[in-house]
Amino acid sequence: MTIRRAERKDLESIVGMIADDPLGMKRESFQLPLPKEYETALKNILSDPNQELMVMEDENSEVIGTLQLSFIQYLTYRGGVRAQIEAVRIHKDKRGLGIGKMLFEWAIDRAKERKAHVLQLTTDKQRPDAIRFYEDLGFSPTHEGMKLHFA
Repeated sequence: MTIRRAERKDLESIVGMIADDPLGMKRESFQLPLPKEYETALKNILSDPNQELMVMEDENSEVIGTLQLSFIQYLTYRGGVRAQIEAVRIHKDKRGLGIGKMLFEWAIDRAKERKAHVLQLTTDKQRPDAIRFYEDLGFSPTHEGMKLHFA
């Protein structure tokens, strides 16, 4: 298995995985051709040195997992860098095989390489299996997250 930066050719696979669960189906629009907003978002992500959109390929070069790792510079922690994981998805046919753990191990190592002092994520409270998975990796629920949605 290979973990690499996403490319334009991966966009349909990534959006397909993001949309392929009960929560994703409510907020994504997986149709071919993909809506232009996904192309614009990918272009912005790929051009930002603080964004690392990654995919995992299997031995047949099929995309079977993805995550986005963001590095956020801020003034607290003496001008520290915080790493944020978003949009973790594993292809539905490949779940339970340790692929998510491999992606997270890569992300943890990468955050350390970039000298982040913390690696954080948010997860929907409606995903108890994901919460257990993150806790098994050593993540702890130290803060209460809050959101203000505009649309």
